Amino acid sequence: MHNAPSFPSVPSVNFSLVLLCLMASFHAVQADDGVAKKVGIVETQPQSGPFVAIDGGKRGYMVPYVQQLGDNGVSFEMIPVPGGRVTVGSPEKEVGHQLDEGPTFTVELAPFWIGKTEVTWGEFEGFIETYKVFKKLAAKRIREVTNSNRADAVTVPTLLYDPPRHKEFGDNPKHPAVTMTQYSAKQYTKWLSGITGVQYRLPTEAEWEYAARAGSKSAYCFGDNPSLLDEYAVHSQTNSNLVASKKPNLFGLYDMHGNVWEWTIEQYSPNGYVVQAGKSFAGLGGTQWTTTLNSQCVRGGCWNDPPNRVRSEARMGSDRDHWAMEDPELPQSPWWYTSDPARMVGMRVVRSAKPLGRKEVDRFWENEIQELQDDINATVQEGRGIQGLPIPELLKELKWK
Repeated sequence: MHNAPSFPSVPSVNFSLVLLCLMASFHAVQADDGVAKKVGIVETQPQSGPFVAIDGGKRGYMVPYVQQLGDNGVSFEMIPVPGGRVTVGSPEKEVGHQLDEGPTFTVELAPFWIGKTEVTWGEFEGFIETYKVFKKLAAKRIREVTNSNRADAVTVPTLLYDPPRHKEFGDNPKHPAVTMTQYSAKQYTKWLSGITGVQYRLPTEAEWEYAARAGSKSAYCFGDNPSLLDEYAVHSQTNSNLVASKKPNLFGLYDMHGNVWEWTIEQYSPNGYVVQAGKSFAGLGGTQWTTTLNSQCVRGGCWNDPPNRVRSEARMGSDRDHWAMEDPELPQSPWWYTSDPARMVGMRVVRSAKPLGRKEVDRFWENEIQELQDDINATVQEGRGIQGLPIPELLKELKWK
């Protein structure tokens, strides 16, 4: 037997794992920006199930919710996570410690929601199919992107270059979607935000690790003994699993250990956290925004990794030359990788308790690398991508598989 990790000391948080019976009765309140309703927030404290009080309950209570994507049966679930302090990285004495996991630093986080599972092919398919819809709309000059609305547009790619290869390790709609670049993952969250009216984005490393730890300070969410790993993680095997095939952590999150690596918003350094070493930050402070095409950070390990590589602190940096090795196009796709280990890299979405301002959220959605922007512009001009407006009406036009 092992000791369950303790939760952060947040008096207003009830984390009973009785989940989601209240979904139909949740009463949304208006968002601070007055534009979108705050899905997943109720005005009165729930009597059961997990919840997180916002500002002591003055702004309501965060609860789990299911985000429907139209009337096609595609949906995903978001889980509230209480605010608290996380120590990012691992100490040198930890078994399995890697150079890129230290020196440690701390971040004080506000509450947020995070995807119960990794984004699946069933969900990501809508983003892929948007290319066809944007092409049809452009031909009819409907909902054109202009200088006045360009800030709200997304750029989507052509269909997968080689679907059987991209999906070789799992092509069920409930398998995690993989091989997207960090830029593609960022644009997916902007697309998702546009069609739902709810602000989604990628996590920071601190948010990801805090959610993975679920109150623990050990190598895994359940302790340091890897003998229990099979109960919680898809690892050391020859294929990915459907999401949520193992036990969740104490926050109710699945596959934080293993199955597929997951994108964060940050730059990766093989020398670890030398910039943040020993410092304390709050919120987005300490975030290392991406500045180069290479070495963008993924977390959590994958189905093919040994126990050491699926610890809460495990990190890896992208390598565009290697990950896109089999892409025959020039410039290579800004949206898709082709080669391992990219076929083991996916994503999970996050939503802040309080919506970020436009300037802040644009850093999660948009590209800031000139070399990549040149490639994006070139591929769109060649017809290998297209720009359009992700609005709720788009859901009616998408034909999910």
